[in-house]
Amino acid sequence: MLEHLTLQSNVPASRVARLRHGINLSHWFAQSGDYSKAHLESHTTAEDIALIKSMGFDHVRLTIEPAPLFNAEDPSQLNDDYLKYLDQALDTILARGLAVIVDIHPADEFKARLNSNDRQIEAFAKFWQALAHHLSTRDPERVFLEVINEPMVKDGYRWLGLQGKLIAAVRSGAPRHTIIASGHRWSGLPELLFLIPYSDQNIIYNFHFYEPFAFTHQGATWAGPTVPFYKNIPYPSNPERVATVLDTIQDQAARRNLLSYGEDRWDANRIDREIGRAAAWAAKYRVPLTCNEFGAYKNFALPADRAAWIRDMRIALEKYGIGWTMWDYAGGFGVVNKQNGHATPDTEVVKALGLARRAPR
Repeated sequence: MLEHLTLQSNVPASRVARLRHGINLSHWFAQSGDYSKAHLESHTTAEDIALIKSMGFDHVRLTIEPAPLFNAEDPSQLNDDYLKYLDQALDTILARGLAVIVDIHPADEFKARLNSNDRQIEAFAKFWQALAHHLSTRDPERVFLEVINEPMVKDGYRWLGLQGKLIAAVRSGAPRHTIIASGHRWSGLPELLFLIPYSDQNIIYNFHFYEPFAFTHQGATWAGPTVPFYKNIPYPSNPERVATVLDTIQDQAARRNLLSYGEDRWDANRIDREIGRAAAWAAKYRVPLTCNEFGAYKNFALPADRAAWIRDMRIALEKYGIGWTMWDYAGGFGVVNKQNGHATPDTEVVKALGLARRAPR
């Protein structure tokens, strides 16, 4: 039944090779309450881009909130003033020899409207067609177009259809560029395994991986009811290591989840098995695959354990030939610490990523 789906990819190998070791540029053109000229020109600078290149990354994922570009009355008309700042950012990134994933990264409210309003989908498709057309003059070997970040659509079948419409819109605007497509909800591993590849053969498929969540999101206030209770959660996990922190947690649901985390024995072998499932999906359909989000929140994680998880993830992804893009550059999951506009690499994380830092040129 699936033989007709195993065609499958004609993405040039040269493009897949440009997405091996990347970093997410968050909170610049997305995830910010401020998209002013001052913010856009100062948040991430040419110095930051030079540092990213010097650390050994080969690409960035540029997260973009569509709202400042989006014209609700005529989605095919982009905000030209704002578009100039995006073009300047792309010029700076590409001038350093980095590839870039242009990732449409909307706020939850924007995604909720997509999920509940078919007219919003049509408007978003017109927006994407216009943006793709604008970007179509960029080098398709180094500019990649990602449909949307974590769509939050619960119904996987509905998302198959919605994403298909959006892929068609992107393709009509940018016939030569490679598209990045993902599964429904949070674009995790289960959603990838549900996904069936599209007939468009110039697509790289993508998934996000933040397991085990009790470790990677410990202390995060936005990520569910139990993880805010967690601090200094160990990795690798086993019942004995978890017992050392269990008494610091009074919330019963959080205690139960943490006990499960210990019993699940998350370590390099467990991560390898999970990433192997993603690789098997890609092999089944003969399509290229990337993991363009993974990371661990640094505010409450033990630095050595955080580095160990990142290393185990990177090793597993590279074992299976899956390109990766860590979350993120200078945010709460950062590969650098940034103060007063100056970024300093976290040497242990850079080492865990298998990168050799060089002086910027």
